[in-house]
Amino acid sequence: MRSELRFGLLGAPAVYDADGEPQPVQSAKGRALLAALLLEPGRVVSVDALKDALWGGHPPASAHASLQNHVTRLRRLLDDPDRLRAVPPGYRLRVGEGELDVRVFEQLVARARAAHAERDWDACADAAADALALWRGTPLDGLPPDAAGHALVPRLEEARLLALELRYDAEIGLGSGGGLVPELAELVAEYPLREAFHRQLMLVLHRAGRQAEALAVHRELRRRLVEELGVEPGAAVREAHRVVLQEPGGSAVPGVADPEPAVIDDPVAAAAAPAPAQLPPSPPHFTGRTDVTYALSRLLAGGGDEEGTSPVAVVSGMAGVGKSALALHVAHGLRERFPDGQLYVNLHGATPGMTPLTPDQALAALLRDLGVEPQRSPQHPDAASALLRSLLAPTRTLMVLDDAATAAQVRPLLPAGSGCAVIVTSRSPLAALDGAGRFPLEPLSGRDSAALLRAVSGRAGLEAGHPLVELAGRLPLALRIVAARLAARRALTPDALAELLTASDGRLHHLEHDDLSVRRSLAVALDALCGSEREADQDAAVALARIGALDLPTYGVPLLARLLGVAERRAEAALDRLVDVALLEETAYGRYAPHDLVRDFAREAARQSRCGVTAAEVAESALHWYAESALQSLLAIMPEGLDRDDRMRGVAERLSAGRAKGFGGGSQGSGAGPEGAAAGAVPAMSTDQAFAWGDTELANVIAVADRYGRSSALLPVLVRCIFSYLKRRGRLAEADLLTRLAVTAARRSGDRDGEAQALTDLAGLNYVSGRSGAALERIDEALVLWRELGHVSCVHRAVINRGLLLEALGRYEEAADALRQSMELAKSLDDPLSEAFALSNLGNIYEHTDARAAIDCHRRSLEIGEAQGHDGVRQEAHCDIGYSYLALGEPANALTHFEESLRIHDEAEDWHNESRVRLGTVRALRELSRTCDAVRECDDLLDRAEARADDHRAGLARHQRGLLLYADGHVEEAYAQWEAALAALDGTDSSEVVGELKGLLAGSVPQHA
Repeated sequence: MRSELRFGLLGAPAVYDADGEPQPVQSAKGRALLAALLLEPGRVVSVDALKDALWGGHPPASAHASLQNHVTRLRRLLDDPDRLRAVPPGYRLRVGEGELDVRVFEQLVARARAAHAERDWDACADAAADALALWRGTPLDGLPPDAAGHALVPRLEEARLLALELRYDAEIGLGSGGGLVPELAELVAEYPLREAFHRQLMLVLHRAGRQAEALAVHRELRRRLVEELGVEPGAAVREAHRVVLQEPGGSAVPGVADPEPAVIDDPVAAAAAPAPAQLPPSPPHFTGRTDVTYALSRLLAGGGDEEGTSPVAVVSGMAGVGKSALALHVAHGLRERFPDGQLYVNLHGATPGMTPLTPDQALAALLRDLGVEPQRSPQHPDAASALLRSLLAPTRTLMVLDDAATAAQVRPLLPAGSGCAVIVTSRSPLAALDGAGRFPLEPLSGRDSAALLRAVSGRAGLEAGHPLVELAGRLPLALRIVAARLAARRALTPDALAELLTASDGRLHHLEHDDLSVRRSLAVALDALCGSEREADQDAAVALARIGALDLPTYGVPLLARLLGVAERRAEAALDRLVDVALLEETAYGRYAPHDLVRDFAREAARQSRCGVTAAEVAESALHWYAESALQSLLAIMPEGLDRDDRMRGVAERLSAGRAKGFGGGSQGSGAGPEGAAAGAVPAMSTDQAFAWGDTELANVIAVADRYGRSSALLPVLVRCIFSYLKRRGRLAEADLLTRLAVTAARRSGDRDGEAQALTDLAGLNYVSGRSGAALERIDEALVLWRELGHVSCVHRAVINRGLLLEALGRYEEAADALRQSMELAKSLDDPLSEAFALSNLGNIYEHTDARAAIDCHRRSLEIGEAQGHDGVRQEAHCDIGYSYLALGEPANALTHFEESLRIHDEAEDWHNESRVRLGTVRALRELSRTCDAVRECDDLLDRAEARADDHRAGLARHQRGLLLYADGHVEEAYAQWEAALAALDGTDSSEVVGELKGLLAGSVPQHA
């Protein structure tokens, strides 16, 4: 069996060789990668999840490239590298049957349990021994603490202990347990409350004639259980104790057999009562949920564990997601497995207009339903709970506790018999309910939503793509309301109802029918929060209203702390409470978002003055927080120097003005809420944190800017601070939108400095998108403003950029004149970096006429960059030298500089420069006839460009890909690439490439160079 193994997690993550020997992965990151893939065997693990596994939620800027390197190294360890494949959005590791030690271990333990139940001691001993032989140490050993704490580890540890128990029972049953005393004594000391090991030690000691020691084991176990837990030993231990006292040593295995049902010597037990069959009718038209139905049924039908615990399943989710329907659907399907009855209690945890049942009320109802006369029902809650457990212990009864509010409401109602099972539904996952299986429900799929609409409404032709599906949020309650309205009014067409829902001020008004109402279901939770005296509940109610007022895609704790004007600890508690009552979902760690219908409800709450401030004040508070955060990201990403000083010009003053109005954090403002000082200022960031912040918050920045920023004086500040992140990440489309909004906002607020900066940035975006003509117009506008403002360094930068644009437009004499002006301005500024940029651009002009002179300029720029320790200048200089060598027809020299530039890129990420380097690398490799390498690099460049929506760079990459395809004889594919390239580049300033593309598509034979 071991020879069939290929992967191991029962110890340090390992790859088994052909001889069945585990070969541990040496690097920590490699072990983390292998473990993350094996925890989802045969399934796609997203790149984001793998980054979290390798870097603990804080991946560096170079994480993507590093991940690819670790994947490559892991493939080298596999018997078949094709096992590990890139499958969007991540990677999938193919793991066959019998190839993963965890799966084999679990199968062997299941085989041992089955043999144990049949008293087949030989088979039980063999299976348990084989299972235990697979263990090499602690599962997931050698991983970071957060990974090693995976939920799989305690589950496997528990299964290992079970395998030991099965093995010992089998050996005792076979009469060969005499040598087990040392092992069992060690386990009893390690697990002083685990009764099975004590029972087995008592039996082997008894069989060895050591009765006094066996009784001492029992005495110590009983003392510990009574003193620490307040309970007596279980039936199996009591039976073993009886054997030690009364019988000589033998081969029987007392306590292994299932104990006979206890007889309750109490008049209550004799009460004649019919078997309860209380389940409400099975929901008609139940649709979808196939996987969760199977998993839930399997858990409940599997019975309790050997310690006598009933399986408990918690079905959780937001209002209207179909929790009760699923619970009843599954419960009806399991009735035959629970012949002693089915109990149902509606706990009214979130029923509109009703107060939740107390545990005492629920206990009284259950005891009454089981035939206990009210006068005989114990008054003390603990006694009533104990009586309920006693009545249910010998039975096979299914209990459905619907609409629970808290774990405390459920805990006293749970049976103890292993033959019973419990389904609990709740908006909360009831995390405090230990040992429960959890089944969080999401909205239905589009297909299942359409099927439910068709079934309930009786209307054919409704498919997953119909607008009603998304307008109802794929929520079963909302879908049933929509379907009920269609069924009630045959003249109302689905399209007309969809138009009504779309055009109305709020969907919730139309999602009501008879006693069904999405709004009322959601309001129960909010009303409970508002009426609570708990600080977290009150904060949560205000938070939901402010979420509705702002209406962003997602939310994090720091932003909510600013909006509420409280410390982050309180904001996190408020968000957790909203998750707990299913008004928010935690979509990723620390990120929260409401369902679409909850968004509508939150907007209503904001309009009903539950927000405490106006929507405009909430928006301005958010803009201020984003501007402060963007400033910290700028300080982390952009190197110190004149460029950064210029970009930060006036930022502090604008932020101070916002704080004075009460929108900032720290001691100056209220953050649109009470306790403003508690909200705190935005902390400093590392480079990795700055990029991670931008990646997380960019969608929100765009939303708040687009919705509220045009009239805010803070938007130009926010955009000029976040622009460095956008440029370095290559988020060109987002940068274009934000800079245009910043121009508008700056003009409206009279911020001429902000307008000039936004125009300068917009010019740069136009340039990298191949629209140098439009860029020249913008830079000329900015140049006028910079000169009027008297900012010489900004004038200098604008003149440099103007020269660069003139060069791109082929106006070389004007470009050279502009760059000579910039050199004079650089000298007046006494700023070496400004001189370096001017030399770089001057070299680009010389490249058209004298590539050697261009290289000289670029080398001088490189010297300045190295002297100043400026990675950006060094990276760009090596890139420019590479292009100059291409112009000279020396691709080998060019490739050397491109590789060095790309190496520096890991330290100074900048998409514009990175993409130029990668394109130059493709050209150099192609000219060196290294076709395979060129194809790989070209495809990589194309993927990166398309991921950033950079159509211009993607077009240039497709041009090169077509040349490679054509050279390899794939003419049709080459023409397809060229057509796509021309579509992307036509109308841009890449006239030389556009001209070549048109010639190629007209039938010209491509040149090698």
